[in-house]
Amino acid sequence: MDSNMESTLLKVFVSVANKKSISLAALELNFTQSNVTLRIKQLEKNLGYLLFHRVPSGVILTKEGEKLYPLASEIVKKVEIAELKMKNLTHQETLRIGSGQANVALRLLSFIDKLNKKYPNMQLEFYANANPQILEKLLDYKLDIAFITGEPNHKDLIVLNKFYDDLYMVEPKNLEYNNTLIAYKQDSTHYKFLASHEKERGNLDFKTIFIENYEVMLGCVKAGMGKAYVSKMIIDKYFYTNELKLTKLPNELETHLVCRKDYIPMIATYLKKIKL
Repeated sequence: MDSNMESTLLKVFVSVANKKSISLAALELNFTQSNVTLRIKQLEKNLGYLLFHRVPSGVILTKEGEKLYPLASEIVKKVEIAELKMKNLTHQETLRIGSGQANVALRLLSFIDKLNKKYPNMQLEFYANANPQILEKLLDYKLDIAFITGEPNHKDLIVLNKFYDDLYMVEPKNLEYNNTLIAYKQDSTHYKFLASHEKERGNLDFKTIFIENYEVMLGCVKAGMGKAYVSKMIIDKYFYTNELKLTKLPNELETHLVCRKDYIPMIATYLKKIKL
C-alpha cells in the first residue's frame, strides 16, 4: 500500500480518536460515515489489531489504539507540515489567520487591505474565535498566524509583532447600574481580565451577560445594565466616547501577532514591520 494511503488512514484514525465518534470524524474530514468505518477497518487489517471499542457514546481506543495514537498524531502532523511547506515553497501561496473578535473589529480589515496590496496573489483564510480556540488551532498547524490578546506564554510560539490596545473599563454616566459585567464571550481575554479586576476589588457577587456584538454591549452599558472592558477604538467607532464613563485599569493588555517556532511564514519579515 502506498505511503499516501497509509497517511490518510492514520489521519482518519487520529480524527476518530480525537472525536471519539465515527460520525463526528466523518463530518470533520468531509467523508461519509461508511468511508471512515471502511478506512478504520482497513488500518486494523493492515496492523493486525483492533483499534477501537464501540461504546454507547461512540468509540474509545483499545490498548493497541492508545499505543498507536501518539505515533499516528506525530506522523499526521509531519505530513501536514510537509504539504504546507511544499505548497509555500517559493512564495507565500496561502496565509491562514486567526483572530479574536476584538481584533476583527479593530485591525483585521486594515491588515487584509495591506496584505492584498503587498501580496495580491496570496490566498487568505480566516478563523475568528476566543484566544483558547485560536491557540489550539495554531498549535495544531491549522493556522499560520494569529492575533492573540495578552501574552501568548507558550514555548512553541514566537511573537512576530505586537500592537497597543487602548483599553478602558466603561460604565454609565451619572447613573446607578447593576453589578453585572457585560462581555463579548466567556473565553475572551478582556472579560477574564475585568472579572479578575473585580474580584481583586472584593466584588465577588457580580453577574455576567455575554453579547456577541460590541455596539449592543456599549448600548447596554449606557442603559445601566452593567460595565464592560473595551478598546477605545471600538468605543469611538460606535460614538459612545462622550456617552460613557471611561476608566483606565492597570496591566494593559497588548495584542500579539504570533506563529509557531517551527512553522514561520515566508512573509514573516513583512509581518514584523507592519503597522496597524
